Amino acid sequence: MNFTNTTIGLASDHTGFEYKELIKKHLEKRGLRYVDFGATSPERSDYPDFAHKLGKAIENKELDMGIALCGTGNGMAFTLNKFPSIRAGLAWNEEVAGLVSAHNKANVLVMPARFITQEEVEKMVDAYLDTPFEGGRHQERIDKICGL
Repeated sequence: MNFTNTTIGLASDHTGFEYKELIKKHLEKRGLRYVDFGATSPERSDYPDFAHKLGKAIENKELDMGIALCGTGNGMAFTLNKFPSIRAGLAWNEEVAGLVSAHNKANVLVMPARFITQEEVEKMVDAYLDTPFEGGRHQERIDKICGL
């Protein structure tokens, strides 16, 4: 996929902070740009604060996509999916991370930091970024989600 003009938004709470820092390095290795919406440390923080920043940036078309982490991933996904233009997909392994792109055209990948490993994080990010949307029947379903 072509990411020439793409900037990826990143958000995590304290639980996902270390993996978010790893993702930043991984994106840099791939030559990709990112914006970090926090957390800024592993000190206790609340996922909605950072999810809202990421969600607003995508909603305002400042960014096209994002990656978010919290303990189970559910809190980030719940918060992000409140935004009409966001399809945040929760993935817990490489296969599911690819499917949220291929089948759901997710514009935010959400990962459960407490239940994945460092090695899985990088594989999941790559699967999400490198898997194209399949369209067809999947687009029909997305249209139904959006009420079209």
